[in-house]
Amino acid sequence: MKFMIIRKADAETEAGAMPTAQLVSDMMAYNKAMIDAGVMLDGMGLKPSASGGARIQFAGGKPTVVDGPFAETKELVAGFTLIQVGSREEALEWVKRWPPIDGHGKVALELRQVYEAEDFGAEFAPEIREQEAHLRERAAARD
Repeated sequence: MKFMIIRKADAETEAGAMPTAQLVSDMMAYNKAMIDAGVMLDGMGLKPSASGGARIQFAGGKPTVVDGPFAETKELVAGFTLIQVGSREEALEWVKRWPPIDGHGKVALELRQVYEAEDFGAEFAPEIREQEAHLRERAAARD
């Protein structure tokens, strides 16, 4: 099972405040523990919404783009970690180990399960699965 740990934005992340050396060290130790356990697949921090962020809304199939910054930080994402674990409970145990120094002890995280091919049932026909696997291979080759 794959889960995304979403680090919600706050006033500091939206202001572009850089993490302290201690937070960087703590996050690296946390990430290393997940990598050593074989559960971390990826993770990244996001720049503030003022740094090239945009919201794109479609109405009648036509996009409207609104550039950041965005005022409601509680609706924004500051970063994510993608993990693969055996259960929701295991994912929650990893989330609970998030460095407590982050956000001055008031960080907001969200855990969401990722859809996987088998979740789509018959609609995800063999030829679509093959095409999806090929696209993933091409994307991975670019790394």
